[in-house]
Amino acid sequence: MTPSLRRATGRSTPLSLADRLFSTGEDRRTARLIEDSIGALEARLSLETKFTGGLVDVVSRYLLEAGGKRVRPILAFLTAQLGQGVTDEVVTAATSIELTHLASLYHDDVMDDADQRRGVPSAQYVWGNSVAILTGDLLFARASALLAQLGERAIRLQADTFERLCLGQLNETIGPQDGEDEVEHYLRVLADKTGSLISASAQLGVIFGGGDPAYEEPVREFGEKVGIAFQLVDDVLDIAPNADDTGKTPGTDIRAGVATLPVLFLRREALADPAAAALLARLTPEALAASSDGGDDAIRMLREHPVTQRTVDEARRFAREATEAIGVLPEGTVKKTLARFAGTVVERTS
Repeated sequence: MTPSLRRATGRSTPLSLADRLFSTGEDRRTARLIEDSIGALEARLSLETKFTGGLVDVVSRYLLEAGGKRVRPILAFLTAQLGQGVTDEVVTAATSIELTHLASLYHDDVMDDADQRRGVPSAQYVWGNSVAILTGDLLFARASALLAQLGERAIRLQADTFERLCLGQLNETIGPQDGEDEVEHYLRVLADKTGSLISASAQLGVIFGGGDPAYEEPVREFGEKVGIAFQLVDDVLDIAPNADDTGKTPGTDIRAGVATLPVLFLRREALADPAAAALLARLTPEALAASSDGGDDAIRMLREHPVTQRTVDEARRFAREATEAIGVLPEGTVKKTLARFAGTVVERTS
């Protein structure tokens, strides 16, 4: 990774653009353009997280300064190359998308009662739920104000995306309805919670980069499927032996009672397999907390169980489908890099 990109993202990212995505001379030219755009993005994010000064600004900038991969803006900058490139409007749209993502993290940590985010204590852990929730609301408001500068099309896309984010979170909280398949429900939640914002990023890059409107649907589908793959990989990384990059200890989500895909697959097997049922019983938050080793052995057994490899396979399937979705794009750096992007998402498990 080039120094400028590493500096922009704040910490090492698994999506190493310079080293793994851009290989030819033309690719590297695009990489330089995106790096310059990230610099503009960081300056804009710094500006747009200033409100009234004092503690308000400290809390609003807290997770921004903790790092982040900037995956969504990078996608917008990349798809903008299908048109005129990264315009001022694309930077504005990318800034709004990143602020929306940032705002959702404040809210997620309250709902999950998380004590860490991006390797630092979560905002709600430091300042309490009310401050964290209101900070998220404040960032959502600023994100909406930014997109309003771009006209009705941007406002509608942002509203639709925000609706899906909320529906995804709500459906995750409520859980599947009677008779609804848990795995299918979970994948729909991921499409709304994670895929929608990534797909909006890719689509906004085409729109405000002046690209052919025919490219909007392919990159939108690409972004949604990559987003699902990304989250499924996170499900696997959650139980990995070393989760330093996420700021979490192994099994954090499961310990909090979150039914990730490996657990959902295990539930299916537990209906007919006593060994799977026995392991499932050890993976409840109560059983993990009561275990003499803090649940480490149960998490290890889940990690080594075939359901975890099945989750990896699902992530690869969605990444493959994402790549197939952009088959209609013109040959060149953008199409090739998007395909590599999808590949690097699932490579994070190795």
